[in-house]
Amino acid sequence: MSAQLKSLETIASRARRSFRSRSGETILFDELGCGTAPLGNLYRALDEDTAQDALQAAWDSGIRYYDTAPLYGLGLSETRLNHFLRGKRRDDYVLSTKIGRLLQVCPPESRTGIGKFFETPSRREVYDYSHDGVMRSVEASLERLGIDRIDVLLAHDVDIFTHGSKAASDARIAELMAGGYRAMLSLREQGIVKAIGAGVNEWQVCQTLAEQGDFDLFLLAGRYTLLEQEALETFLPLCETRGIGIILGGPYNSGILATGARPGAYYNYDIAPQSVLERVARIDAVCAAYGVRLIEAALRFPLNHPSVVSVIPGAQSADEVRRNVEIMSAAIPTALWAALKAQGLMHPDAPVPA
Repeated sequence: MSAQLKSLETIASRARRSFRSRSGETILFDELGCGTAPLGNLYRALDEDTAQDALQAAWDSGIRYYDTAPLYGLGLSETRLNHFLRGKRRDDYVLSTKIGRLLQVCPPESRTGIGKFFETPSRREVYDYSHDGVMRSVEASLERLGIDRIDVLLAHDVDIFTHGSKAASDARIAELMAGGYRAMLSLREQGIVKAIGAGVNEWQVCQTLAEQGDFDLFLLAGRYTLLEQEALETFLPLCETRGIGIILGGPYNSGILATGARPGAYYNYDIAPQSVLERVARIDAVCAAYGVRLIEAALRFPLNHPSVVSVIPGAQSADEVRRNVEIMSAAIPTALWAALKAQGLMHPDAPVPA
């Protein structure tokens, strides 16, 4: 192993946060986890060697937390993790996957995700948040992953972004709470999973679920970032009170906090509007004044909140994994956060280092 990799491994291996679930299990999360949606051939096809090299780079860097889902490549992400994790001690890594979609065999032209996922199995997603649907989904994920237990099980995409309207989202939440939630509780009680929660794109949905059920963790995509902190109004204080952990996906808001406010930059899976471009440009200017790259501040910012246990940017290659580790290791002067607050570019109540 090179001196650089040894250095990166030291950085990553020291940056872990302990979380105790309602089952009494302790889960050790890496502050920098590994999101595996890109390894499901999201937006472009990856060959097997490239995917495995990316996972190996994460492991060599000391990363032991991996997030996946049946949706990611219609099972491909999970099966690639099976290949990678086979032979490794089960207690040496943390794994989260999701429920809410069953995968049905279909003709290639009818598969889910055409134009979004490439060179995947011919499968069609079927939403199912019922008790039986959860049990079938977990059984299939355990088989694809080649393991006998899951650390974190998340209800996937019961949100407006996925289902198109609040009424449709509310209907899926009701379906989950009437059936799938009971299955998740049972799996937690049996020790098949250590913690339960949901992975969604909206903090409001997380709050609704937290108010209705006994959840451990939420994987929140892009809604508590350097660019937006509305979740501080009600949801994150609830998490602190209830001891709920947050896994933060999408720390770059779909790209703009990585690329900066350049023409064509993406925000929330679409071309960024002018108002967002202008705000990001102002944040970037403050970062530059303190010798910090925008991407460095963006990756570190969510971890200032005590409820956030991990951030999980995706990576499509070994180089991208190592780049994320290096970005995470950047020193951020505390004066930067104060300057952003002073200019009205950060919520005044956002936790920052003293």
